[in-house]
Amino acid sequence: MAEELTPETPEETETEEQPIKQRKNGLYGGVSDELAENMRSGWADTELHDLAPIAQADKTAARRAALSARFPGERLVIPAGKLKTRSNDTEYAFRASTEYAYLTGDQTQDGVLVLEPTAGGHEATIYLLPRSNRENGEFWLDGQGELWVGRRHSLAEAEQLLGIPAKDVRELADALKEATGPVRAVRGHDAGIEAALTDKVTAERDEELRVYLSEARLIKDSFEIAELEKACASTARGFEDVVKVLDKAEATSERYIEGTFFLRARVEGNDIGYGSICAAGPHATTLHWVRNDGDVRSGDLLLLDAGVETNELYTADITRTLPINGRYTEIQRKIYDAVYEAQEAGIAAVKPGAAYRDFHDAAQRVLAEKLVEWGLVEGPVDRVLELGLQRRWTLHGTGHMLGMDVHDCAAARTEMYVDTTLEPGMCLTVEPGLYFQADDLTVPEEYRGIGVRIEDDILVTEDGNRNLSEALPRRADEVEAWMAALKG
Repeated sequence: MAEELTPETPEETETEEQPIKQRKNGLYGGVSDELAENMRSGWADTELHDLAPIAQADKTAARRAALSARFPGERLVIPAGKLKTRSNDTEYAFRASTEYAYLTGDQTQDGVLVLEPTAGGHEATIYLLPRSNRENGEFWLDGQGELWVGRRHSLAEAEQLLGIPAKDVRELADALKEATGPVRAVRGHDAGIEAALTDKVTAERDEELRVYLSEARLIKDSFEIAELEKACASTARGFEDVVKVLDKAEATSERYIEGTFFLRARVEGNDIGYGSICAAGPHATTLHWVRNDGDVRSGDLLLLDAGVETNELYTADITRTLPINGRYTEIQRKIYDAVYEAQEAGIAAVKPGAAYRDFHDAAQRVLAEKLVEWGLVEGPVDRVLELGLQRRWTLHGTGHMLGMDVHDCAAARTEMYVDTTLEPGMCLTVEPGLYFQADDLTVPEEYRGIGVRIEDDILVTEDGNRNLSEALPRRADEVEAWMAALKG
């Protein structure tokens, strides 16, 4: 990785109005006056004109209007966030805050959406970094200058794309310090903005804003549903990619599986929506196994829990438990079929007007029945469920809301989420599982080290539900046939 040049003195290449954030540890010394002068000129005008608005511009405008109606007369501040250091002078890939991206469609680091109260509602302004200044050398001397990290949109271009007036974000902190009247902000993304508002906001008021923005995403609009469909389709192709290279994974490790799926995510989307779980053999009994450094062995199961995040930041969340050699053993199929039956019951319970908890209860009942039938826990089933005895082997809830976050709407109030009733437009996962730890002496030895989870992304429709991830087979015999065809 190249390292930035630095000028001999700041005065040579910066102005008071726009100081350059230089890195002073360059290995190549300073910059001559002649070079600095040379770099100021000879550049073509690359301003873009007549840009079409982003595809979701009408949706983001409607979301801002709803937000405005909820908090009349208050200034609302929603930051995108900052780069985060990974190590020394390298950063993690930037991912805009969900709240900011949901309201703007923009994914730019340092961006901030501000809704200023007016007599008729609010006036929205998006504060962004403008194009790098070439006159003062910012574009090539600043570590985040465009010569180093690539071109960004001008403020005028951003206005055309997003449909929101744009201003220089470097002026925002001072403006917020002078602001009067009630203010709410989304916290945890931009320390500088929070510092500018420190005497103007309260934790309680800010939490109300965060909760509102979480609950606003409970019901997806048509753009969001299309993005989730796209994410599921790409994820299905990623699972197919993995099946085709299982022989190579056996020669290496779970990381071959992780890397294979990641390639699909980066080619067809923005990223993976969460750390891929590529759990082979007994690792499948660890719910969030993301180390992915274990062996992949013929005869074991592979629990693959992964999702592609689209370029607009909507993620799928799908799990399949696959026989690495293409055929389930008798005990593997027995456990797999039980989980499949539980998932079928859970999916059938997803419909408008049903209680959110119904699909969890339906799936848990099936699993409890199986555990009693197998003699692993003493019945009757109602007693098992009342005491939660099945949870030793089922462990987690049966699903969650899905959207821009893999665990979407997480700040929603209990009465609006787990205690609510399902409505058309909600999208959730149904993902029962059975996990028999390798050291669990309460179960027969043949069960130990087997973990099975099956997960699909389910959209609530007007008359029931639709499985957005149905392209991937679920029934054991269908899984085997699908794998054989892919390997053939």
